[in-house]
Amino acid sequence: MSITENTAELGAELHVPGRLDVAFSAEPGDVIAVIGPNGAGKTTLVHALAGLVPVTGSARLGGLDLLQQSAQERRVGLVFQDQVLFPHLSALDNVAFGPRARGAGKAEARADARDWLERLGIGGLADRRPRQLSGGQAQRVAIARALVTEPALLLLDEPFAGLDVGVATALRLELRRHLTAHAGITLLVTHHALDALTLATRVLVLDEGRVVQEGTPEDVAARPRTDHVARLVGLNVLREGDTFTAFSPTAVTVSLHQPDGSARLRWRGPILGVSPHGDALRLLVDADGQLIADVTPAAAAELGLSPGREVWLTVKETAVERYSALPADEPRRRH
Repeated sequence: MSITENTAELGAELHVPGRLDVAFSAEPGDVIAVIGPNGAGKTTLVHALAGLVPVTGSARLGGLDLLQQSAQERRVGLVFQDQVLFPHLSALDNVAFGPRARGAGKAEARADARDWLERLGIGGLADRRPRQLSGGQAQRVAIARALVTEPALLLLDEPFAGLDVGVATALRLELRRHLTAHAGITLLVTHHALDALTLATRVLVLDEGRVVQEGTPEDVAARPRTDHVARLVGLNVLREGDTFTAFSPTAVTVSLHQPDGSARLRWRGPILGVSPHGDALRLLVDADGQLIADVTPAAAAELGLSPGREVWLTVKETAVERYSALPADEPRRRH
């Protein structure tokens, strides 16, 4: 593949009736985290770009429209959350499959495959079949198989799902190193804020098949525009007309009685749930929708905080950020 092909811009307008209606663009080196609630259209977007579902519109990558190519013709690497390795092939031959399918000789393809297995720290497992690999090892093979062809577009559909926390953490660090060096464009579907904050250069938020927010990870985390993103980054976000009001759970004061004074925002409601959150306990309270508040274990014990208990929540005005809820400009388009 030429350098030009591997560093192409992407401009996409994709339509899947009842499931997806999105427009976005990406530049070489972009790692775009695609987030949103279940059913938002994240996997449909990935499958549309990979050629796995019928779709109308266009997806121009380096002057070519992916939608006019078969799935096999597209310079796309794809990693599913459940690996989908060929069970009858060794790890080495699974990775070599892509280069072989693109015309490389057996020796060349296997040499490239072995190199990528070494890069991902599993060179010693080259001869093992998928059933002989752990989940983390199999996912490394799947990532190597996607990267060995140096795709212009790399699609990762929840690559850490189902892995133990320690395994997922190690793989996340390894993948970050490779994505930093990847000259193409990457779309990473994820349910974890950590992935968006540590791996992505941009975030694309989907809801009901549409783009509802787009920006840098820092901007999206600081000013979420949907309940899903707010919960993902651990913020309370309320909409008041044309304004969003956001505040941290640590800024919330919890009491059993109505607080004195009028200089604070306040809500009242029953506790819906209590769960550990680091060194604190996180309360989910049914007040103006659902709000979250962090308290110390000592305070929770002293106040007798448990599900069903009515509490007052207050926040100082100085701890609140307000920003416009009006629609942002349309996503960038260069096609």
